[in-house]
Amino acid sequence: MNYNFETSACREKTNAEKYTLREELFGTKDIEPVWVADMDIDTPCFVLEAVKKRLEHPVIGYEEVPDSAFLAQIKWMKEEHGISFELSDMFYSHSVVASMSAVIDAFSDEGDKIIVQTPVYPPFFKIVEKNNREILKNSLKQNKEGKYIFDIKDLKSKIDKKTKVLLLCSPHNPVGRVWQKEELKKIVQVCLEHNIVIFSDEIHSDLVYKPNKHIPTASLSQEARDITITAIGVGKTFNMAGFSMSSIVITNSELREKFKKSYDRIHFAQGSVLSHVAFESAYKDGKEWVQDLKVHLRKNFEMLYELCKKYSKYIKVIPVEATYLAWIDCKGMNLSNSELQEFFIKEAKLGLNPGLSFSKEGSGFMRLNFAISSTKMLEVIKKLDKALLLKFYNN
Repeated sequence: MNYNFETSACREKTNAEKYTLREELFGTKDIEPVWVADMDIDTPCFVLEAVKKRLEHPVIGYEEVPDSAFLAQIKWMKEEHGISFELSDMFYSHSVVASMSAVIDAFSDEGDKIIVQTPVYPPFFKIVEKNNREILKNSLKQNKEGKYIFDIKDLKSKIDKKTKVLLLCSPHNPVGRVWQKEELKKIVQVCLEHNIVIFSDEIHSDLVYKPNKHIPTASLSQEARDITITAIGVGKTFNMAGFSMSSIVITNSELREKFKKSYDRIHFAQGSVLSHVAFESAYKDGKEWVQDLKVHLRKNFEMLYELCKKYSKYIKVIPVEATYLAWIDCKGMNLSNSELQEFFIKEAKLGLNPGLSFSKEGSGFMRLNFAISSTKMLEVIKKLDKALLLKFYNN
């Protein structure tokens, strides 16, 4: 079966966050929202059908996550990413950010340091502050080709005995990197030398574009496996964030027992029965859908890439290796961050994430979510093309 992403359902009359918050965030409803990281693409029909079938039973009560749901995820991870997990390794979570908070609580004390590699998804540093820990910023750097890489020298120079956890975004949001094996090995080695636990957020791991391949951090070696806590799920891959279900995977029994104390104290519970059904269906039936989705997303990105080439003196998009989030370098426009935001809102009529929200290293950048239908992507390209043309060539 071939899946078609030419059009998608209208979300404006739903309570969709990206539409509901337009006026609050952008000061107007007259923009196309391409910011928050869910897709304006229909959730797969097989997932919705599985949920409809479950609703034929008239009782929606407390239920445990069935083994079959986790087993479907375990099978997927083995087939797609070459890593094996056991049922005993798996914890239910309603959110990766909640999982991150529980890990910080379990493996550090107030005042300890948590490594954050900026620019990065804002909750990475916000959740550290909310847990009364200190952010140890190990910023990514760009090489001569503009590609983001780890700054290992900087990391080694900043670690001390109070450094307890490294928050790893893999693949990376917002810069779109797929970390290669040798890059990850260097990170793991530093953490092994300093007894640091790695929280590896791999929620975008299924959305990787060829020839790149996602390498689960825990797959690198037994030593890596013993210090890594992995967060994975269906939210990004299948546009199922509203089902609020992901997994925390811990293979080391000592780490697992220590984590469980925080996990139980916070009371994650077992989530919704409809989420269990949707989660299992996605992993059992979703392989072909994801393959077609990635072809579609890549075409959307190529449209944006070609547009940016047209205005390369002013705007450049960082080549994407994974995710559906374009990291756009707008420094050539010579605008302040507030002026840049104003340009996209008022002139292009697009609602993007300002790069500054991903830490100061994002200054001069914008993040655009290209997980939309091809019809809507064409509209976005037309809006941006027109705005850039008027800004730089018609004055």
